[in-house]
Amino acid sequence: MKFGKLWDFAKQVGATKIATGHYARIDFAEGTTRLTRGLDDDKDQSYVLFGIDPALLPHILFPIGNFNKAEIRDLATKAGLRVANKPDSQEICFIPDNDYAGFLKRYRGEQETAGEIVDTSGHVVGEHRGFERFTVGQRRGLGIAFGEPRYVVGIDTERHRVVVGTKEELGRRELEANRLNWLVEGLPGSFRCHAQIRYRHTATPATVTVKGENRLKVEFDEVQYGVAPGQAVVLYRDEVVLGGGWIC
Repeated sequence: MKFGKLWDFAKQVGATKIATGHYARIDFAEGTTRLTRGLDDDKDQSYVLFGIDPALLPHILFPIGNFNKAEIRDLATKAGLRVANKPDSQEICFIPDNDYAGFLKRYRGEQETAGEIVDTSGHVVGEHRGFERFTVGQRRGLGIAFGEPRYVVGIDTERHRVVVGTKEELGRRELEANRLNWLVEGLPGSFRCHAQIRYRHTATPATVTVKGENRLKVEFDEVQYGVAPGQAVVLYRDEVVLGGGWIC
């Protein structure tokens, strides 16, 4: 939505380019326009940009994508910008107090989402105040003591249940995704690439099989932990974003 609205406004005022402060790059090589990772691996934001309309890529500029964060801070200091030493944001930018449950309550109203915490066999091991407070892969904040670490391995929103299990039970070798967006044309029905399943996840080797117009399957070479429905899976070849979809 951000890029669509920004481009609509740009056209109204006669502009031919739009620019944002994302750590990513646009590559104009070989007669095509491609989205690639930012130079700073620690700040690369290409993962969150996979949903851009590919028709917009020739009109987008990412001025800081070829710098690392330290260089940007130095430039900001020299320019006298007050935000030069502002601490890095570690959470969702539009929830400054990090109270996700409060944000949902304000925008969705009061909803009854409390329920049971169960193990993978269905045995009740505790209770929770709302399933929106949990995410797949979460270890801390479960409020239950076990003899060994337990993780959230699933969330049953219909029955208001949070499912916990061992790390082995958290592991997945494959996933399926829908609501696809492709930034590269001409990909075959099955291909090799690196797949990234969340912002801080290291993209890992995988085989992708396209299943119809709007669905794909990702098979990882090695078990991955924290595959969560609702998160994006983004596909890379070297530094280039091929496209992605939403894990279902």
